Amino acid sequence: MSELRFDERVAVVTGGGRGLGREYALLLAARGARVVVNDVGGGLDGDGTDEGPAHRVVDEIRAAGGEAVASTDSVATAAGGESIIASALDHYGRVDVLIHNAGNVRRGSLKEMSYDDFDAVLDVHLRGAFHVVRPAFPRMCAAGYGRVVLTSSIGGLYGNQGVANYAAAKAGIIGLTNVVALEGAAEGVICNAIVPGALTRMAEGLDTSAYPPMDPALVAPTVGWLAHESCSVTGELYVAIAGRVARAFIAETPGVYKAEWTVEDVAEVIEAIRDDTAPLVFPPVPDGHTDHIRYSFGAAHD
Repeated sequence: MSELRFDERVAVVTGGGRGLGREYALLLAARGARVVVNDVGGGLDGDGTDEGPAHRVVDEIRAAGGEAVASTDSVATAAGGESIIASALDHYGRVDVLIHNAGNVRRGSLKEMSYDDFDAVLDVHLRGAFHVVRPAFPRMCAAGYGRVVLTSSIGGLYGNQGVANYAAAKAGIIGLTNVVALEGAAEGVICNAIVPGALTRMAEGLDTSAYPPMDPALVAPTVGWLAHESCSVTGELYVAIAGRVARAFIAETPGVYKAEWTVEDVAEVIEAIRDDTAPLVFPPVPDGHTDHIRYSFGAAHD
């Protein structure tokens, strides 16, 4: 297979100054993309600013012969999101690829987590995704082309102790991914989510001594394909962790139909309701929402 390149494409990478985002930006730039490297440069909890990380990645790209500009606006506000996309439009006249990778962590048990800590994480991960998708999406649709990669997490899929804010935000990303994919399908805009696992700042405080190699560079190729014009899927979730790449999806059991139910009826057949030996999958695109309803209504008519 010939090298998959991004010549003439313009990519925006949020959280591009460190860790996973840095790897994404470097990979796309090395393959010809013009990259807006966005990073506010804050601490792990999202506080503070530092223009250094974004500018250092831009310097790396330029030193290697690539094209890039830095953006230090915050995804946590609508104005920041507009400015990030405006950087691409002002410098390069278009936006073809949007990778939302910016993130922060504020840990705390559900019994103790403050409302401020809950909101601060949703502001960057989930609202931040909307803040950059909202100005980029209509422009992609008008151009008839776009590749959007949003970042979910195994915490969003399966939950995790002490990060209710992070888990809720990353689960919300799945819903947003589905809607971008649905609304973009007829206009050449593809959207998928990456579920990455890598040793970055996010792992601070965790015991990683028994972990296998988990360099961010192991995740970047999957994101690169999802961002490429040859990407043939939309509305899907891709796991990339420690060298393993997989597709994750939401499934249902066939369930049990009855014309009338009592609490006791549910108790009596709960194991049949839970039986997952023949799972059902309703892909979001072209119309998983309607397919789900059609299947459920069909049971009532059988």
